[in-house]
Amino acid sequence: MTKQSFILHSTNKLLSRQLRITVVNKTYTTCASYNTQLRDLTRHGNYQECLTLYRQMLRSAASPNAFTFPVVLKSSALLSLPISGTQLHSHVIKTGCHSEPFVQTALISFYGKCSLIKDARQLFDESPHSQNLTVCYNALISGYTRNDQFVSGYELFARMRFMRIPVDAVTMLGLIPGCGDRLKFGESLHGFVAKCGLDNDFCVANCLLTMYIRCGSKELARKFFDCMPIKELATWNAMISGYAQNGYATEALELYRELESSGLDPNPITLVGVLSSCAHLGARKIGVDIEKKVQNSSFKNNIFLNNALINMYARCGDLRKAQEIFDSMLEKNLVSWTAIIGGYGMHGEGETAVHLFNEMIRSNIRPDGPVFVSVLSACSHAGLTDTGLDYFESMKMKYGLNPGPEHYSCVVDLLGRAGRLDDAQKIIKTMPMEPDGAVWGALLGACKIHKNVDLAEVAFDRVIKLEPTNIGYYVLLSNLYTEVNNTEGILRIRVMMREKGLRKDPGYSYVEHKGATHLFVAGDHNHPQTDEIYAMLTRLDDLINISSGNMVHSERLAIAFALLITEVGQDILVIKNLRVCGDCHEFIKSVSKVVERRFIIRDPTRFHHFKDGVCSCKDYW
Repeated sequence: MTKQSFILHSTNKLLSRQLRITVVNKTYTTCASYNTQLRDLTRHGNYQECLTLYRQMLRSAASPNAFTFPVVLKSSALLSLPISGTQLHSHVIKTGCHSEPFVQTALISFYGKCSLIKDARQLFDESPHSQNLTVCYNALISGYTRNDQFVSGYELFARMRFMRIPVDAVTMLGLIPGCGDRLKFGESLHGFVAKCGLDNDFCVANCLLTMYIRCGSKELARKFFDCMPIKELATWNAMISGYAQNGYATEALELYRELESSGLDPNPITLVGVLSSCAHLGARKIGVDIEKKVQNSSFKNNIFLNNALINMYARCGDLRKAQEIFDSMLEKNLVSWTAIIGGYGMHGEGETAVHLFNEMIRSNIRPDGPVFVSVLSACSHAGLTDTGLDYFESMKMKYGLNPGPEHYSCVVDLLGRAGRLDDAQKIIKTMPMEPDGAVWGALLGACKIHKNVDLAEVAFDRVIKLEPTNIGYYVLLSNLYTEVNNTEGILRIRVMMREKGLRKDPGYSYVEHKGATHLFVAGDHNHPQTDEIYAMLTRLDDLINISSGNMVHSERLAIAFALLITEVGQDILVIKNLRVCGDCHEFIKSVSKVVERRFIIRDPTRFHHFKDGVCSCKDYW
């Protein structure tokens, strides 16, 4: 092209086809050529290479311009590099580009993404030009939403309307996600969107769907979805992902079946939402079908799908398969390690989880908050108290991470399970933020294990002020009162629940067989094989010399049924919605020894592996 004297525009086209380059071996003589390659690197997620090339640009004769800065600021924001971004801000001022609209927008967006929202606002306020531009308002509103300051974002939106600054779809896409559980705000924004004709915008409509689901109004979301004249795949994805992320797993799988019937082919985003729902429900059969679909598709190496498969298999009780997928991945990111570490932690294999965490560190992958939650939880379930405390200490000292309430709740659980209730109290008192319900709930659970009634009552009083309708805490204290024969306490809890209109969720257990789910509740007589199930239960009682009584708990019925329909020696997975009680725990341990089977019981927080009369939790759950 150089020999033929082609125009520079053609040279830029050639450069844009190169996805990766060794920047030290390339020379670009014009700013336009550098900008082309900077954009290309950013477009393909090579943010660090983008910044490296920018440094080379500074050392060359080319000078950055208004087209350079939005690209490199985006890379700094996505890498969470606030220092690099502020240095770029100084470059913007030195080159005289600070009044360019897209540069101002990029700077505001950068500060918002790096949690420096006050700096974003200061930049906005100090630039009269910004206060007349829709793009600058949009960047700041999105920043407020990202930093959980919806009210400030809404006030800026109101000012925008007062100043008659044009509102567009991007404005609404930045504001609507901040509604959280504020349904009235969401509905008012929906009304505004309809009035302005923006509800016909594909992305805004999908954003409204997600908002309704997050507000807990799945009926309104479904109604809005059904009324949409044209449903693209992204619309289905918004609905399925919204269901999956907000605990409506059954609805997500039902909608996925509708999608299949519509003739549209799912993409990785669809399947990640479906796999998440399978993990939540323990629907292994559907998850296996999804894996087959993935293996026969063009996205079998998609890292997000493989991460979802690891999580699905781990939560469906198949750690071996989860590990197999993890080992086969060509590329592993932090989420991959978090999924497999969390999987082993849920199954009580804390030593393996710790080994994997250390291996991750040796692989030069820097840990973040979520992976520390996984490894701390794994240490708690396995009784690795000192190891867990060392990890907690390293968060700030070694990795510069500030522990959040979720990390403190793990540490309180870790200390509490080990019987160090005084230390757990001290940790709570030293928290730099107000303890949330999970923290006090962890202390209450520890008090229940160690039968410390006085401290349990303190923790209960605190937790119900924060989560007054969480039935689990009332049940936990009531069970403790039952264990210590405190009749007055039991009655007090019952009165409190009656006054607040709270009712204990009915316990249920289910097993999956040949794609069908068989669900049981306590004392259930509705299953077609009821007579055979109770006959099997009687035989088991005789073998282990334990009586199941009149009101048989659901997990015993599920186990009896599973023994009837499975092959000798086959592992049995039972999924429960409530914590397994002490009597049933002893029952399953005894049965596992007599029938020489492995029983895997999943409750809301962990797995119990019963084999040869022993449970993986070591009677500590």
